[in-house]
Amino acid sequence: MQVRDRIEELSDDLTSTERKLSTALLLDYPFAGLEPIQELARATNTSPPSISRFVTKLGFQGFQEFQRHLIGELKQGQRSPVELQASSAPIHGAFLESFLERACAVVKDATKAVSETQFERIADMLADEKRNIYVIGGRMSDPLAQHLSRHLRQIRTKVFHLPSDPEVWPEYLLRMRPRDVLFIVDFRRYQKHLATLAQKATDARHVHVVLMTDEWLSPISAHASEVLAAPIDSSTLWDSYTGALALLEALLTRIADENWDQTKKRIEEWDSVRLDFGEDEDD
Repeated sequence: MQVRDRIEELSDDLTSTERKLSTALLLDYPFAGLEPIQELARATNTSPPSISRFVTKLGFQGFQEFQRHLIGELKQGQRSPVELQASSAPIHGAFLESFLERACAVVKDATKAVSETQFERIADMLADEKRNIYVIGGRMSDPLAQHLSRHLRQIRTKVFHLPSDPEVWPEYLLRMRPRDVLFIVDFRRYQKHLATLAQKATDARHVHVVLMTDEWLSPISAHASEVLAAPIDSSTLWDSYTGALALLEALLTRIADENWDQTKKRIEEWDSVRLDFGEDEDD
């Protein structure tokens, strides 16, 4: 179990000092926990013995084991397909059936990534016509961002998919206004330039960042107002995005259903000006 999950599990049983420590750790997770114990005590106005008792309560033998666990979480977030293949679970029996069973398990676990309250809150943000929506993903995850932006454009206006070239991003940053939404998809082997984009968007433009990431949390989480930590581990050499895609499609369906009159009109107008090249096209 990750440290942040242990903290959340014990949240109702923490003392005031422990709540102060947990808040500091979660605000700059996991890096705050990697500071020397004296520095963490000074930053939280607590004491090294209080921190030692806290990490023991979390299930660790001591502060060093606590930090080793955090370092292990960071390493998990940087594992490559080569590393994943070495620890993957062999698929037995019919390959396709077994693989799809694993994919179904990932989708089922996606229900734990977001509460109904958070789901509704994010859907309302993305549906709010007063907000511009900006969307971008990483090297391998940008197709998820494109899926979101292309469908969202058929529901509402003012949806922009950022290109992959960071040299073009200043133009988009300058368009952003307070309370606009920057939706970023960033899974492990996280991209530093996306974290820089998120920081500039929040600090300089006062934009709300919604982050879709994995359980090890992209560094962008430090700048995000909403985090969707989707499961991606299918015990193969590839991370699975099936759970993340299911979450996006749930958001899109919720937004379209709740705003059906507007969505219907938008799709009809969209189709009326669509170029017809004599070929069938997917919706």
